Amino acid sequence: MEKDMSAMTQDETAPHYLDNAEAAAFLKLSPRTLEKQRVRGGGPAFRKFGRRVVYALSDLQSWADQRRYNSTTQAELAARG
Repeated sequence: MEKDMSAMTQDETAPHYLDNAEAAAFLKLSPRTLEKQRVRGGGPAFRKFGRRVVYALSDLQSWADQRRYNSTTQAELAARG
């Protein structure tokens, strides 16, 4: 059964944002790795609110899902681009 969008609470419709440390923990990466990826590219999409960098949970999940491989060979070929 589909939910009526008007009946959803704000918590169900609002994106959940994580700071750098929380996003790194979610992805099992170091916070420094995410910082480097923001500068060099190749990391998950992020948002800036003033000086604050945040990641939407849905963007982190999508980025992780794009890195799903069935073999190490497949992962190596993807890394070579």
